[in-house]
Amino acid sequence: MTCVSLSLYRFTPLARRVWVLGQMGAARIGLARTPDLGFWKLCGSGTGEGFTPRPNTAVWAILAAWPDEGTARDRVARTPVFARWADRADESWTVFMDPLAARGEWGGAAPFGTATTTGCPWSQIGEGTGPIAALTRATLRPRALLRFWDRVPAISAVIGADANVAFKIGIGEMPFVHQVTFSIWPDTASMANFARADGPHARAIRAVRREGWFREELYARFRLLGNSGTWGGVNPLARLETLA
Repeated sequence: MTCVSLSLYRFTPLARRVWVLGQMGAARIGLARTPDLGFWKLCGSGTGEGFTPRPNTAVWAILAAWPDEGTARDRVARTPVFARWADRADESWTVFMDPLAARGEWGGAAPFGTATTTGCPWSQIGEGTGPIAALTRATLRPRALLRFWDRVPAISAVIGADANVAFKIGIGEMPFVHQVTFSIWPDTASMANFARADGPHARAIRAVRREGWFREELYARFRLLGNSGTWGGVNPLARLETLA
C-alpha cells in the first residue's frame, strides 16, 4: 500500500515568504534524508485559487508518497522539514490519500502506480469509493504556453462555480512550464460531469490532444483517507458532508 500526502502551507508575513522561498533549495536536503519518504515534490502556487500563471508567494506545498497511512501521518507531524514549515506557517493543512490509479508519468516515473492495476476502464475508476481526489500534472511545451494560459481563466471560473467541487488548488514546480491541479469531489460522477461537459475545460482538453501542448502528463485518482489542520479556517473535507 502507498499513502500520498499533500501538505499546504500559508505564509503571510513578508519575512516568512522570503524564508520559504529559500526552502525550495534547503528543504530538498532534509526531504532526501527523511525515512520512508519515496516520491516527493516541492511546489509553489498561483494567485487566487492557484489556477493562474502569476505566482502566489504566500502558499506552498509538499507532495509526498509513503509506504502506508500510519507512516505518512507520523512523518508529516514529526520530521524536521514538515515540522519547521508548520511551525512557521500561519496555517497548514494535509490531506492523506490512497492512490486508486494513475496514467502517464511525472519526471519520467509513475509515482502512484498505473491504471492497469485496477482491472477496470479509466472512466470507472473510483466508482463506489465515495469522495475522490483528482490530480493532474503536465509539462507544457514552450510553443503552447500562451495558448494554454490564455484558456486557464475561463476554466478556473467554471470550476470555481461548480457546486460539487469540495476543494481545488493549482500548484506547480515551476511557474508557467509545470502545472499541477488538485481537486476533491463527492464522487466520480460529479468529477466526470465537470470534465466532460461542453465548456472551457472540455474544449481545452480537445486542443491539448489535437495540438500536442504537453510534453509530459500524468492523471491520478485517489481515495481520501483523512486530513489534519485547516485551510481558510475550516476543514475542507467538511464540505463533503453537505454535498453528500
